[in-house]
Amino acid sequence: MSPETRKTAGILIIILPTVIYGGISILGFLINDPAYIRNPLRQDLFRAGHAHAGVLLILSLVALLYVDEANLSKGWKRIASGFIPASAIFLPAAFFFSVLKPDATKPNALINLAYVGVFFLVTGLLVLGIGLIRRKQ
Repeated sequence: MSPETRKTAGILIIILPTVIYGGISILGFLINDPAYIRNPLRQDLFRAGHAHAGVLLILSLVALLYVDEANLSKGWKRIASGFIPASAIFLPAAFFFSVLKPDATKPNALINLAYVGVFFLVTGLLVLGIGLIRRKQ
């Protein structure tokens, strides 16, 4: 693993406890916040944001195992190793920030950050996948 990839992996591992904290926060809402219990939209989007954050961070770590093996230029490797983790920021942010108000009945415009996250995720995965297919034995 290259030093740059190792550094990125280290940063992602350090960030993972924020997902744990998010889970504890959601548990706190479930136990202590009656407004949260009465708002199924907010519950669903917070749950989706938390799940996406965890899964996308783990996917980012797995993808990093392959970045150095891919037949890609340094710039394309940076895209693959940066865009996938970026999706772990934008997708959950869309879910959380679009229903910050306890009485929200529909997501606000920040839900559109999900499209940014999807762009980063798809682009990063396609670049990495193509680089791996192009690699000669």
